[in-house]
Amino acid sequence: MPHDGHAHIDPASGDRRVSIAIWANALLTVAQIVGGILSGSLALIADALHNFSDMASLVIAFAARKIARRPADERMTFGYGRIEVVAALINYTTLILVGVYVIYEGGMRLIKPTEVAGWTVVILGSVALVVDTLTALLTYSMQKRSVNIRALFLHNLSDALASVAVIIGGSLILLYNMWWVDPAITIGIALYILYLAVTEIGGPIRILMLGSPPDLDNEAVIAAIRAVEGVHDVHHVHLWQMQENQAALDCHVVISDGAPGEGVKTALKARLADEFGIQHSTLEIEYLEHAHEGAQLYGHKESEA
Repeated sequence: MPHDGHAHIDPASGDRRVSIAIWANALLTVAQIVGGILSGSLALIADALHNFSDMASLVIAFAARKIARRPADERMTFGYGRIEVVAALINYTTLILVGVYVIYEGGMRLIKPTEVAGWTVVILGSVALVVDTLTALLTYSMQKRSVNIRALFLHNLSDALASVAVIIGGSLILLYNMWWVDPAITIGIALYILYLAVTEIGGPIRILMLGSPPDLDNEAVIAAIRAVEGVHDVHHVHLWQMQENQAALDCHVVISDGAPGEGVKTALKARLADEFGIQHSTLEIEYLEHAHEGAQLYGHKESEA
């Protein structure tokens, strides 16, 4: 996996950013729920529910960041880093559930529209836009290296766009008494939320399912191994991610009889680290004379005769 040039933010600074975002979203959620009830705006309540899910997501992400920094121990020999991937999966799942519920409520309001206080919607929508934009900015630089924080960033980015839609809806109600606009915008917000969640949830699932890193060319890795002097072939290959940004490789390497096993292994590890950023590799050396017969390239299952 190639190294990236993104700037790193120290853990304490990152925690402060997430903490500020939590409090901002908590206050905004309360204000929007109260305003939505008083004004009769479903779009405002929908935006509040989305903000509430953001706040819950921020709390989960904050806890996950803390846990992920624990060192490996006898219970978790790989460490706790994957807790952030689990947190991201929870947050995306929450987004999907909220989106489905909001679409249902919006549909009910389209069938039976209710009067909405436009000024309350516009004012609270504007406040929400400021808070959502602030939260998105706080998490923007952090999301480049963390699927956990990326889930939060997308939450808040979609919130900011939803706030813009709420303001537009409130303005149309004030100008033209278009009551149907409120539930219509609600459904539009929900569809966008679902789109973001469905397109992003595959990443955490892939990591938890031990899928190969998406930005790593498997065939190039295998070709590089086979190109090392003394290597005859490779099989039982497992390419996966120990944590979100740490590619790992396990495989059996068949080397020519008489080739120096440790020397070949050292050369392979150096090449894997230099060319692909694979710092964790477990290589089982097999001499050609005693190599597995009919072994598959990927996995551990033997080929059928």
